[in-house]
This record gives sequence, structure tokens and C-alpha cells, in this order.
Amino acid sequence: MTVPGLPMTVPSRDLPTRVRIHEVGARDGLQNEKATVPTVIKAEFIRRLAGAGLTTIEATSFVHPKWVPQLADAEQLFPVVADLPVALPVLVPNERGLDRALALGARRVAVFASATESFAKANLNRTVDEALAMFEPVVTRAKADAVHVRGYLSMCFGDPWEGGVPIPQVVRVCRALLDMGCDELSLGDTIGVATPGHVVALLAALDEAGIPPATLAVHFHDTYGQALANTLAALQQGVTTIDASAGGLGGCPYAKSATGNLATEDLVWMLRGLGIDTGIDLGRLVATSTWMAAHLGRPSPSRTVRALSHEDTEEH
Repeated sequence: MTVPGLPMTVPSRDLPTRVRIHEVGARDGLQNEKATVPTVIKAEFIRRLAGAGLTTIEATSFVHPKWVPQLADAEQLFPVVADLPVALPVLVPNERGLDRALALGARRVAVFASATESFAKANLNRTVDEALAMFEPVVTRAKADAVHVRGYLSMCFGDPWEGGVPIPQVVRVCRALLDMGCDELSLGDTIGVATPGHVVALLAALDEAGIPPATLAVHFHDTYGQALANTLAALQQGVTTIDASAGGLGGCPYAKSATGNLATEDLVWMLRGLGIDTGIDLGRLVATSTWMAAHLGRPSPSRTVRALSHEDTEEH
């Protein structure tokens, strides 16, 4: 239920005053749906997200339709939303994907690497270093065209096949992505196993390696209910870009134990209570996720969406 004045704003001195939310629901969220969402609904979803105040909305992926059929309409979707006054990053797995994105005028792209050999094999059918070699010409060409490049790094905190991932291993791949020209790195807790101490340790190791928090984003999954705690730990270390998914949509199609992303609404509720500005209208965002949940035929997994839209009901 909505109660005026809640959450109360109680700022903390060790936190940033503003955070940029990198919204991934339209890409990372919808790519995991069993049924394909119509292009017109995807476009309206992105427009409503922009209307709620989100300034970075990951629109789609230019991957081969065979691998992610839910995003096979990238060529049809992107031109429909390209007029929005927001950043619209797109995922490009290789040079062919980059060609397709650039042909439509995309100015922000992302590559998707792995910190572990097992996931690199499952996701890209390559070793970690082979994948990096594949991304290098993509990043080089994008930067030559003044296109912003984000590097996603999966399995930073644990891998379903390998277990724990040594921090130096993660640092090495982060360094490689930055050295090839990535502007920003998103650290992925792909199966949601991170805990706050681990987050602090990884960020400290990256900082020591010359990779400061200003270069980083964090991408937490809520498999074990740790996403908000991990986000707070990252904020305390100076990270100011947080990935989140409207309504908590998404997971990872190549990691079966991965559940939904951190819900954007849950993140905004926490940040509002901490006095951290996001520029987001929470009411409009909740309405957007409620609308999308209706199209998907199920309630939103976001606790904040449920609370503010009265989706939770009890049987007596």
C-alpha cells in the first residue's frame, strides 16, 4: 500500500548523492521469457520506462536469432524507440552484431565476457581468451566510431560448474576489457551467490589494480536474497552505476540456477530511503511493471511492485 512520507529519508554520509540505474529489463529480462513478447509491447515497455525517468535503457541484443529467439526483432524494435531522449545500449556479440547495430544508428553497445572458462564455453563456445580476442575488433571498431562500449563480465562471484571464482581471475579479465577500450565494466553476479564482504573484496582488488569504482557498474541477481545488501556494499565503496530490471524480470539462459535480476523498484525504494537521487518516478515505474506483468500473465516478483500495486493478497 502507498503511505505518504514513506520510506522516510535517512541519508548516510558514506554514500553517493546520486546513482544512475542501468535498466536491463527490456533486454536481459525479456530474453528469458518462454513466449516471445510482441515488438509493439517491447517498444511500449521501453517508452514507459523512459517516461518513468530512466535515462539508460538497454533495448535489445543483436545476437543471432537462433541463440536468443526472444530478441530476433532487434532490427524492427530499435528504430521504433530510437527517437527517445535516453541512452539505448544494445548487446553485440561479434562484429556482425556490431554491423547490424551501427547500421541502425546505435551509439552505445555492450560485449558480454566471462570470468570463468566453463561459462565462456557454455555461453560463447570459446575459452575466456578466445572470447576476448573475438571482442577486441568489436571494441576497436566501435571506439573508432566514437561509440560508447560497456563490457559485461559474468560469473564474477561464483560459477555453477567451477564454484568459487578467485578474485585475481576476475581482475585479469576486467583489466583485459579495459585495455582493449571498454568505457565501463559491469560486474555480474550471474547466479546470485555474492555476499557483501565478497563485493567489498573484489572492488578493493580492482581499485588496487587501477580500476576505480567510477569505471564500474554492478549487476546482482537475487537468487539468495542478497542483491540489495550487495548493492549497498558496492555503494559504500563508491560505485554509482547499478544494473536493475523493472519488475525483477530476467535471469540467465545459460545458467539454470540464476533467478531474477535485482528489481528496479526495490532498488529505488532503498535509494529513496537513503536520500540518493535517481530521477525516477517510482509510481510510474511500478505502473509500468504492473502493466508488463499483465502482458506476461503473471505477477511481478518485485516486492515493491507487489506492495505498491496491491498485488499481494492473502486468503483467509
